[in-house]
Amino acid sequence: MADSSFDIVSKVERQEVDNALNQAAKEISQRYDFKGVGASISWSGDKILMEANSEDRVTAVLDVFQSKLIKRGISLKALDAGEPQLSGKEYKIFATIEEGISQDNAKKVAKIIRDEGPKGVKAQVQGDELRVSSKSRDDLQTVIALLKGKDFDFALQFVNYR
Repeated sequence: MADSSFDIVSKVERQEVDNALNQAAKEISQRYDFKGVGASISWSGDKILMEANSEDRVTAVLDVFQSKLIKRGISLKALDAGEPQLSGKEYKIFATIEEGISQDNAKKVAKIIRDEGPKGVKAQVQGDELRVSSKSRDDLQTVIALLKGKDFDFALQFVNYR
């Protein structure tokens, strides 16, 4: 019998991020506490740009955006928001959506699987994802439960389970 396997990835659906951004922009344009403060949120190339005329307001824009991401099922670990920066009379925050598992993080996950996972489970790094394989599907379920119990500083999804 062939080995069963699954992939560990860190991907974000761009359309869901776009929907969350549009919802946040709509809420910011309608909310009373954002009237007259020049608050806005938009795409700036691959980054997300949040602007307002005070540091408190621009962090409030970030909070609104984060709440919309959570409602859309996107992990906040994928959002890398910078600190508020003063640019002229405006405060700005640039945020990026991180995708893919870096080589270092993939090695950490593979080491955890080797050390704490069931015997006979193999993990190999393939680009920006990790393939986990074993003869037993129960062992794969155990590995998924083990990794869900760990707190990583990046988002993980489990795909291609077969």
